[in-house]
Amino acid sequence: MKSLINIMIMGMLFVAATAMAQSAPGETGVYALTNATVETVANGTLKNATVIIRDGKIAAVGADVTVPADAERIDCTGKTIYPGLIDGGTRLGLVEVNSDPRTRDFNEIGDVIPQMQALTAVNPNSALIPVTRVSGVTTALAVPSGGIIPGTAALIDLYGYTPDQMYAGFKAVVMNFPVTGRRGWWDRRSDEEIEKEVEKTKKELNAVWEQARNYARIDSALAGKSESPGYYPEMEALMPIVRGEGKLMIEVNTAKDIKEAIEWVNNNKLDVIFTGVAEGWRVAEELAKSGIPVITGPVLSQPTRNYDRYDKAYANAGLMQKAGVKVAIRTSEAENVRNLPYHAGFAAAYGMGRENALKSITLIPAEIFGIEERAGSIEVGKAANIFIATGDIFETQTKVEQVFISGWKIPMESRQTELYDEFIKRSPGLSK
Repeated sequence: MKSLINIMIMGMLFVAATAMAQSAPGETGVYALTNATVETVANGTLKNATVIIRDGKIAAVGADVTVPADAERIDCTGKTIYPGLIDGGTRLGLVEVNSDPRTRDFNEIGDVIPQMQALTAVNPNSALIPVTRVSGVTTALAVPSGGIIPGTAALIDLYGYTPDQMYAGFKAVVMNFPVTGRRGWWDRRSDEEIEKEVEKTKKELNAVWEQARNYARIDSALAGKSESPGYYPEMEALMPIVRGEGKLMIEVNTAKDIKEAIEWVNNNKLDVIFTGVAEGWRVAEELAKSGIPVITGPVLSQPTRNYDRYDKAYANAGLMQKAGVKVAIRTSEAENVRNLPYHAGFAAAYGMGRENALKSITLIPAEIFGIEERAGSIEVGKAANIFIATGDIFETQTKVEQVFISGWKIPMESRQTELYDEFIKRSPGLSK
């Protein structure tokens, strides 16, 4: 009975925490953000400029823009307007409390389950979503994890009442490339055990891919006929990848594995994105030659080898970018996706430079995900995913004052702001 009561209490607390996530709805209308410094990303920095938002899109931007009579003016004197930040790899919406399995929905049963859609598991009422978006992150990739092929990732905008409303136009099957190194300091397997496990995983992966190719051939042969290759959801999900009609995201990190992954991709003629790529700096030239785009991170991490310099994780993104690799940055987080600008800030400070670092969390991920026509920069015709900040977004002292997602003026409230307001003004206060 006691355990049942505890479960009921936990359930009520969870409902209370998540219910507030969308309790304050956004507002829509025509907005004129005036007298601002505008970081367009695509066309440089504009001074004393105006951004007009209408019908969810950027209707005008520039220093000589006429403010429409029906627009609500927001004076941005001394403020900077940025395009909404895009995190290229998170568990946002798929987990609420890591230590509570009842709130985790990013790891399904099975080693090869590409048909499992992360979008269907996204919780629009997650308390972590408002915490993230009030920091300027307007879009994030929700990524499943687990076996060899744990499912299909989905890009979401961080406003909406259903997963479909939040969907931002990109999906990709996720694959974990066989890992030849140790998983961490806790990995006590012998070298022989590691080698056997890797060879077993490689055989399984190649068998799956051969099966997917055969399934695609059968499907093509039966096109226009009443017959079908049968119900096989795993192969149905992989068929567009095999045919070059869909994206495959390959998680790979060590230098040796990256080289093998490049060879595997070339042999199978696939359209891929590499993720993780923690040791990309070691094989940057090979990555650049392959033309494979990279989503790396977390930047705020430790070196992969104990004899590497302390700053290699910080410098990794910049070293790859300078070699000619298209690089975006991710946090690989759930509750701390809000720290995305600081991951990029460290990359900027350790060689990437501010301009390229800003692109790595705006326009570059938009290009990698194929949504650059609607997101990633402040340009006329794009979705109004933007935010107003008091200064440089890479600086911790900078405050985000207002966020717009698809033209919706987002309430600047979250579980954290509510707790702050509650306890900073607590009554009766401290006892004497």
